[in-house]
Order: sequence, then C-alpha cells, then structure tokens
Amino acid sequence: MKTRKASEAKRRVMPASEFKAKCLRTLDEAADGAEITITKHGKPVARLGPIARRSSSYGSWKGLVEVNGDIVHTDWSQEFDAARDDR
Repeated sequence: MKTRKASEAKRRVMPASEFKAKCLRTLDEAADGAEITITKHGKPVARLGPIARRSSSYGSWKGLVEVNGDIVHTDWSQEFDAARDDR
C-alpha cells in the first residue's frame, strides 16, 4: 500500500468504479478514521466516514458494587416515617 500524507490519507475522493472494486478495503480505511467522498461522473454522490462508537455501559459496574439484601422487595416505610418525624 502506498504511503500518503496524514491529511491526504484522512480525506480523499474516489470514483464509484474504484469504490466498487475496493469496497472492503475502503470500508476498513473509513473505520480507521478516513473520510472518502465517492463520485459518479465527477460529481459527489456519497460520503463515507467513521461512525461514533459508544461503548455499552451494561456491566460496567461489575466487580465495583456489592448488593447486600433484597433491593427489590424491601419495606422502606420506616425510613420515610423517620424522615417525616424529624421535621
């Protein structure tokens, strides 16, 4: 693969015929941060670029938090009554 300047590698224009021939490689470039404008008869028709990825927060507290007791079926009424009596 040819080496390019950093700015040139990040943004480039590609004819649709070349994109068709090198589609998977071009998708890999986009995943690495490149922005590619795809042209048809010299006119831009599409822009290909990376998407913002969010990591899932599911399981992110695993090992950091410990649950003691039943947090679903707990009678909190005494706690609320105590708060009312303090007024």
